[in-house]
Amino acid sequence: MEHAIEIKNVTKAFENKVVLKNLSFSVKRGEIFGFLGPSGSGKTTTIKLLTAQLLPTSGDITVLNQCIRDQKKDTYMNEIGILTDNSTLYERLTIYDNLLFFCQLFAIQKQRIEEVLEVVNLQNEKKSVVKKLSKGMKQRVLLARALLHKPSILFLDEPTSALDPVNTKHIYSGLRHLNENGTTIFLTTHDMYEAEELCDRVAFLHKGEISLLDTPKKLRLQHTNDTITLTLQNNREITVNKDEQGANMIKNYMMSGELAAIHSNEPTLGDLFVQLTGREL
Repeated sequence: MEHAIEIKNVTKAFENKVVLKNLSFSVKRGEIFGFLGPSGSGKTTTIKLLTAQLLPTSGDITVLNQCIRDQKKDTYMNEIGILTDNSTLYERLTIYDNLLFFCQLFAIQKQRIEEVLEVVNLQNEKKSVVKKLSKGMKQRVLLARALLHKPSILFLDEPTSALDPVNTKHIYSGLRHLNENGTTIFLTTHDMYEAEELCDRVAFLHKGEISLLDTPKKLRLQHTNDTITLTLQNNREITVNKDEQGANMIKNYMMSGELAAIHSNEPTLGDLFVQLTGREL
């Protein structure tokens, strides 16, 4: 499968501080790729490199088959959508007028506004003035703006950090729909549930280096232990090994009607990150 993004041996330093160290990975066209890590791990710096806001100290970055150093700014901005902590809106304008201005800037048909407002669940708020919106609502307007021109790649830096569960779920549905229609999504987050819910593959970033990279399912199974937890009818939990003795115990509890639930003991993505780095997300 063709790659939308390729990073090879990239290092980024600011004066004497090295933020990214010899980073190498690729993102396939049409996948949702999660870039995971705590604050300060280098996630935002990576997005700024990929969106040509910064250039690497060393190494090569290719996006949409062209070296990032050679991307023409106007052409590149037509190909990508960006939502980062630097994204801003015109506070005195309404939601609709903010999006209309962007449509005019990119020569987009204005009926597209209604489509993106539905994705972010703001179709009934389009006449609201931006300065009166909550932080979460502003985040949703910024996401709508990033979607207007139907970008080939969507770069999202903590897109649901200010949203309540209802609107987060709505955003997830909209992002899946975009992805199913061909948009590649590069998502940075410290929310492990979000990564499990959305991402085809994830990379763990720690101190500027990738510790693990694979599908969420494979990462969990690679680090599972050899036990199974049984929940009995009296709410008592017991742990058995994945062996003949454990199988016999499960059989006996099932035959006696005592078994209420059975759970494998693979770790969550959050468990894995803490194990690898010793840091809470």
